[in-house]
Formats: sequence, structure tokens, C-alpha cells
Amino acid sequence: MQPQPHIPPATANAAISAALKSQRARKNRGSYSCGRCGQPKKGHVCHLPPLDVPSTPIAPEPVTSIAAAASSTRSTVVSLSSAPLRQSFTNLRRALSFDDDVDVRDETDLTDLSLDTEIVQPGRFHAVGLWEVLKRLPPSGLLMAARVCKGWRETARKMWKAAEELRIRVPKRAQIGYVGSLLQKCPGLVTLTLKLESDFDATTLACIAFSCPNLEVLEILTCGAAVNRISGDELGRFVSNKRGLTSLKMEGCSNLGGFSLTSTSLSTLWLSDLHSLSKMIFNCPNLIEISLEFSQQEGDSTDLVTMVDGLGRTCTRLQNIHIASLKLSHIVVLALTAVNFRCLRMLSLVLGIDITDASVDAISSSYTNLELLDLSGSSITDTGLGMICDVLPDTLSKLLVALCPNITSSGIQFATAQLPLLELMDCGMTVSDPNSDNPLTPQKTSGYNQKMFIKHKRMKKLSLWGCSSLDALFLNCPELRDLNLNSCNNLQPESLVIQCPKLEIVHASGCQKLLTVAIRKQISENFAAGENHMTRKRLADGSKRIQAPPSLYQETREDDENYPAKKRRKIEKEVCTIID
Repeated sequence: MQPQPHIPPATANAAISAALKSQRARKNRGSYSCGRCGQPKKGHVCHLPPLDVPSTPIAPEPVTSIAAAASSTRSTVVSLSSAPLRQSFTNLRRALSFDDDVDVRDETDLTDLSLDTEIVQPGRFHAVGLWEVLKRLPPSGLLMAARVCKGWRETARKMWKAAEELRIRVPKRAQIGYVGSLLQKCPGLVTLTLKLESDFDATTLACIAFSCPNLEVLEILTCGAAVNRISGDELGRFVSNKRGLTSLKMEGCSNLGGFSLTSTSLSTLWLSDLHSLSKMIFNCPNLIEISLEFSQQEGDSTDLVTMVDGLGRTCTRLQNIHIASLKLSHIVVLALTAVNFRCLRMLSLVLGIDITDASVDAISSSYTNLELLDLSGSSITDTGLGMICDVLPDTLSKLLVALCPNITSSGIQFATAQLPLLELMDCGMTVSDPNSDNPLTPQKTSGYNQKMFIKHKRMKKLSLWGCSSLDALFLNCPELRDLNLNSCNNLQPESLVIQCPKLEIVHASGCQKLLTVAIRKQISENFAAGENHMTRKRLADGSKRIQAPPSLYQETREDDENYPAKKRRKIEKEVCTIID
């Protein structure tokens, strides 16, 4: 048996004390003395200020639409599982919302939130720090966080109470009570967006009307096979009772049958999937923007002429009009021009195959201050484009003539040359081969091959998707940022010239692979020429500086072992995104 080492009494007593102390710590017993002044907590009110305990650091998150909404000036509760809402109204927003997304990621003013400065347990968060964390949670996560402790529950309650904007995705298994329980927590709700995955009816509207007395903006989106069973009478009662409602956007309105909307506050109305409406009455004197999209089913019996006449009598302040219907014709255009909306700035008449150059003449003679004109799917020709250029050169900034087979590359070139304020132009499926049913199938027909030369100082977005007959393209647009060349399968790399130094994104799906390589090469050359990253070196006599060639500069730097890898990657950074 080996002899044990001798332990001095002092060392033994210290070890026993440390063991007892660690055992007491493992029992998770709290201190009975005040952490500030050391007095017993029972019956004690401390007069010292709270300790400055640093809040738990939060890892920075990537900037997304959810994070941007959570950090906006309005307290917002957002559903993480919902898709970006800007892509939900793909049909309605096509003509009425072409502006860039506004960055609302401002610093939240916490002075009006009445938060306590005490540290909230557990985790020892300050109330302000806890607010920053909880406001990034979806509604379900916020409900779970409220069960942690009293401090978290109180902070979550204040967050629900302060919320002015709420976006919820309602799954199939959820009931209407789930929506009602969330809405009752937000008495100050101003903006509500519901993305429903199951069928819904007037009960949803009744729940919204009861729970949101101050509601101003309402959007109801359908997802998947969800069916909107709201009738026209039920929608009319909801609008008339909600006197503060200013914006109403609803999808899946195929069961309305007919409606009569009466409101003095409504300024924006978007309805989609309309079909066979027996009546459409709009008693909305302050209506500014209207978007009506009809389903493309056969047998639609809606009288568009009567609808336009009614709008002219009761909604004289309209500025933006969007109508998408297969029943649009020259007679409807004449009725629209006879009304003469004096404030009209944006006009979109989509899928009207019976709209001709005569309709363009009527529009251009009645509305001379248009900023946006969308005649996609019509039968206008280059002559109609000439009429537009003659009347609207000083105001028109957005022109959309997609799916117009009678327009040629000459007409497009003339329009870009005569409209100096043009910033957006959509010419999709115009310069296409009429003998090709599928634009994705390359067919070389010499009689239909066309060339296009566009030079514009203010153009920012250009769409040439589906132009299968286009075999040569020259672009000189210093402000161009978005270019769509999808399905331009006959465009040759040697016949492509892009002089757009600010180009950020190019859509080239369905194009030749060599074309994609040529686009990337030309964009890189334009960027290098515009930024001019070449270094300057003095001559041997020190008289002046010369620019070193970029190839020599990059080779010498990349061959140098001491040159940081981060800077080497910066040189190779792609300046434009190409989606193929």
C-alpha cells in the first residue's frame, strides 16, 4: 500500500469550504439579500439605481423582407412562413406597382413604448433588448415566448398592443378562432394581411370587423386551392360598416355575383378573379386607384361599358385604372374616353385583343398626361406607337406593349427614341416568330429575323422576353439596371453589344450558353471601364504617372504570396447577376 500525501489542515479546511459552496450553488437557491445594497430583501425597497448588466448579444441577421418589416418605425408582427407579399399580387401589381421597393429599415423609436429599465428574467435581458428580440418572432413564436415568465409575458402583451401592422399565414388546419384570438390582442391594428390556405366566407370578414375597429388597410390573399366564398352583398356590408377603411385588396372574388360598394374613405380597391358580374356599383367619391382583373374563363357576361359609365359618374377622382379582361374592346375604350377622368395618370387595359390603333387614337386624344400606359395583349401596330409618341413625349415614363404581335423592332426603336422620360419598357413576345407556337424552340426563319438598336439615357428596366425573331441587339443605356432576355433563343453572341455600366441583373433563361458567356464578359468590361481600377505608377525619372494594364496588375498581385486572399476575391467579384 502506497503512502498517501500529507495535506495541511488549512488546505483541507479550504477544500471542504469550496466543496460546500459548490454544493449550495448546485441547489439553485437564490440570494436573500439585495444585490445592490446588501440588505435583506424582505420588506426592503432599494434606493440605489439598477446595475448596468449588458444584454445578451444578438448575432446579426441577413437583411430580409421580414427583418426590414420588424425594424420599421411601426411595430410589426410578421409570419415567417409567409412568402414575400410583393410577389403575391403578380397579376394586379403588374401595371400599378412598378416602383422599386422602399427600404423601411429605420431605427425604431423606443421612447414611446413605455418600457421599464429593469432587467427581465430569465436570461437577464433589459426590456429594450428583449423587445428587439421578440419583435423578430412570428405570431406563433411570440405566443410561446409569453409563457416563459411574467416579464416576458408583459413584454409580449405590450408588443401585441403596440402593433399596427400584422401579416398572418393561416394554414389549412387552423380555425377562424385562431385568427380572432390574434386580432383581439392588437386593438390598435391599422394594416392587416391574411394569406389563407383554406376556404373562407363572410365569417372571416365579421371577425375582422369586430376585432379591428381602427383598420385602414386590408389584404386577403388566397393560396393553393383555397376558395373565396364571400358574396357581393356581404362584401358591400363590410365596406359600408368599416368607415375608416382606405385600402381593400382581395383575391379569388369569383363568387361575388354582383356588388354595390359605398364608402367615403376608400381610396384603393383591388379585386381579382371576377366572373359574370350582374352589377357593379361604386359609390366611392374618394377612390383614387382601382384594379379589376377578370378570370379568363369562357362565358363571362360582365358588361364593361356599363361599369365604366358608373365609374365616371361616381368616381371622378380616379388616377390609376387597371382592367384585365378578354372582353375589352374598342367600344369599352370609347366609353372610357367619354368619361374623361381629369386626374388619370396610369391606364392599364390588358388582354384586350379587340383594342386597335383607333383605340390608341382615342386614348391619346383624351388623356394627354399619362405616366403609365399598358396595352399588353392588344392588336396595336407601329402606327399606334407613333400616336403615343406624338402625344405623350413629356409625361410617359412606363410603356408596356407585351403580347402585341403586330409591333416590330422598328416601332420599338422609334418609341425609345421619341420618349425621353421612358424608364420602363416591356416588349415581351412582340418580335417573335409567328410560325413558332413554342418560343423556347429555336427556329431560324430568315424572313422574320430582326435587329434592334436602343440608345436611351434614362431607361432602367427593359424586357424583351420571348422575342425569338431577334438575332441582333445593341444597347447603350447608362442607367439600365434590369434586362430580361428570356427565350431570346436566336440572339447570337457576336451580334450582341451591351453598353450598360450600371446593369445589375440579366434574365437569360432559354438562351444559348455562349450568349450568357458573352453577356458576362461585356458587363465585366463595362464595369472595369467605368470604375477604372487600374493603378498608377511613376516613371523612372519621377516625371509623371502612367496606368498599369489591369492584366499585369492582377497577375503580379495574385502571384504574390503575401497578397491577402480577401483582396484577390474582391477583384473576381461578379458585378452583375445573370439568371439562366
